[in-house]
Amino acid sequence: MIRVAMCLMLAATPALSQETMRASGAMLRGLDKVSGRTTDLPLQVGEAVRYGRLEIRLGECRYPSGDPSSDAFAQVAITDLRQNASVFNGWMIASSPALSALDDARYDVWVMSCQD
Repeated sequence: MIRVAMCLMLAATPALSQETMRASGAMLRGLDKVSGRTTDLPLQVGEAVRYGRLEIRLGECRYPSGDPSSDAFAQVAITDLRQNASVFNGWMIASSPALSALDDARYDVWVMSCQD
């Protein structure tokens, strides 16, 4: 049921209804809710970075071919290294970070843009 709802929401997103291009990387941003500190996390496709107790891996990043500076969306897998468990695996959309968000008590992570 949740996957069906996500597919319907993603299909309605303007960036996904256009032809898209793949980028070689992405800029993600993390927020430590305890300290209030944000951290920019540049990643290449296939690369992983550690952010606190999380490991963040970028699967791919896409953007509308007619407007590279607009709505980026990235496939991201996030693992909690302390629990050795996946806490997020899916697409994050830059213009709608709450649509598909990491649910973690301490950290927020979202996609800012694709990077070539």
